[in-house]
Amino acid sequence: MTAPHVVVVGGGVAGAAVAYFAVQGGAQVTVVDAGQHAASGVPSALINPVRGQSGRVDPQGLEGLRLTWALVGRLREAGVDIPHGQSGVLRPVPDGHTRGKFERNLPVDLPHAWLAPGDFPTPLGPGWPHALWLPEGGWLDGAAFTVGLLNVARAEVVRARATKWDAHSVTLEGGEVLHGDAVVWCGGAVGAGWTGMTQTVRAGTLLTLNRAVTQVAVSFGAYLAPAARGSVLGATFEAPTPGWREPALPLSSLCWLLGKADALTDLSGAQVAGRWSGTRLSGLQVGRAEWGGWQLSGLGSKGFLLGPLLGRHVAGDVLRTCGEARSV
Repeated sequence: MTAPHVVVVGGGVAGAAVAYFAVQGGAQVTVVDAGQHAASGVPSALINPVRGQSGRVDPQGLEGLRLTWALVGRLREAGVDIPHGQSGVLRPVPDGHTRGKFERNLPVDLPHAWLAPGDFPTPLGPGWPHALWLPEGGWLDGAAFTVGLLNVARAEVVRARATKWDAHSVTLEGGEVLHGDAVVWCGGAVGAGWTGMTQTVRAGTLLTLNRAVTQVAVSFGAYLAPAARGSVLGATFEAPTPGWREPALPLSSLCWLLGKADALTDLSGAQVAGRWSGTRLSGLQVGRAEWGGWQLSGLGSKGFLLGPLLGRHVAGDVLRTCGEARSV
């Protein structure tokens, strides 16, 4: 029996993860990628299971974190360089009330510790009475990780824009049609905008800095993290919009971002070396879609925390369904 053919629309972290695990499961995979998955090209993404300023933890966050690090290890064994630091994440909190919210949301099986200022692993600005230390967290180069998954999977990558699709075919700009046993939509904010979807998107910006400002990733409101070169300062902070638009960095947003950074630590001597902007699609969609195919999209800021884990789930479901259809 020939291997099932799976067509994945979108080459960001979601699509790359689905492709990787589908190939691992014995499928032939074609990825349609227009190269506009900006959010997955982030130069330093946090691998952080404790989210937001209330310390919420996704039920699958710890499992997702460990799978992402395991994949980094596999890629490195295959000769793919993935700049990363599995060196922990420090989450300072401004007061006891906020610490209490964090504590109520922390699961018992999540490795963590509360630190006082004298015990912080990297210097912070004044006024932080507590910080949550997450030793299994860290950062990774999003672009290197995403491309690495596709390269190691050796999936066929078609550099084109998909204009429409159904359960078994994808039409490319220009009219060419790709056929498969299953189609998985893994488009992001840009792809959703092309198709006229009105899902909520949020823009954010990273400033790349010429030197490492903190020794480990630090996050509260905004985040500072090491990167392959220097470090980054970033956040997803622009107001949500009902559709994709080219991301920008208004002066007010720049001032807000720099103010958040100054509160976290001393930026003296650091210079801005560049800027990266991306747009995230909100509203998780995972599993069987109404149009008959499959989908994994809308990961928001959890792309590198949950994308590989959910990609493995979707790939497994797709291959099981293909196997059942062939056995009928």
